Amino acid sequence: MHPQRVDGLSHAQRERLAYIDFRLYFFGEIGRPDLSGRFGVAPAGATRDLALYREIASQNIEFDGSSKVYRIGKDFVPLFDHAPQRVLSAIALGFGDGVNVDSQSLLPCESPTALSSPRMDVLAPICRAIYAKRPVTIRYHSMSSGESERVIVPFALVDTGLRWHVRAFDRKSGEFRDFVVTRIEAPTLLDEEPKANERPENDIQWTRIVELDFVPHPRLSRPEIIRMDYGMKDGPIRMRVRAAVAGYMLLRWSVDASPDHSLKEEQYRLWLSDPLALYGVENAKLAPGYQAPAAKTIRK
Repeated sequence: MHPQRVDGLSHAQRERLAYIDFRLYFFGEIGRPDLSGRFGVAPAGATRDLALYREIASQNIEFDGSSKVYRIGKDFVPLFDHAPQRVLSAIALGFGDGVNVDSQSLLPCESPTALSSPRMDVLAPICRAIYAKRPVTIRYHSMSSGESERVIVPFALVDTGLRWHVRAFDRKSGEFRDFVVTRIEAPTLLDEEPKANERPENDIQWTRIVELDFVPHPRLSRPEIIRMDYGMKDGPIRMRVRAAVAGYMLLRWSVDASPDHSLKEEQYRLWLSDPLALYGVENAKLAPGYQAPAAKTIRK
């Protein structure tokens, strides 16, 4: 292997070599039509890319003359780091560049259907506002107060696993809050700078990092299997997350946050071993089984 050879290549060449690496690693083979179809290169260009990959990582690739495809070598070692989320996304959704919206999964793959997706004509202005650091006027539909006109200063998107939120300063309440993107209508950017108190560094829940330790749920008779599921090798899973998203994460992963691991339903495979770590986390109430610490009474 010659990693320095890869570093010296152009970005486009590295992209194509990474695709060759991916196809060999996860499909066991690649042919010139695969490269031509993905990148629009001529057959001669695809041949040059395959020859270059073979020159850099000869043990990774073997040519099968009978079928005119390249197959994975017996001593294959990935030339690139393949991030699990990107790999699974590519396998489930295909490689998309925004042009072909009908891309198919690369292997048979079923995923839970998303019941809620933001409208692009709402999401796009919100993204532009985040990028430009600008306030935006919106019409918002709240479960508690109904429809209202607001000015918010958005600075981040949050994927809760069930829906998308935007984290923003809300001028109506004077607080930092989460707004569900699907409940936003008519976003319009304002040509003004946020005020000092509206900037993300003043969002205490956003800037505060909490450490959460997850262990196999004590009710389970075979905790070693749960450790295998979550890659627990040396003790609990330790997550460092923003306080603003902690409750969403515990809900998404069905983590029992009760102080006495009292939730017995099948979906609770993990327990938050120190529920007091959620002290002061505003959305802790979303965590399954969470109980706010009881106020101590002072005896006279």
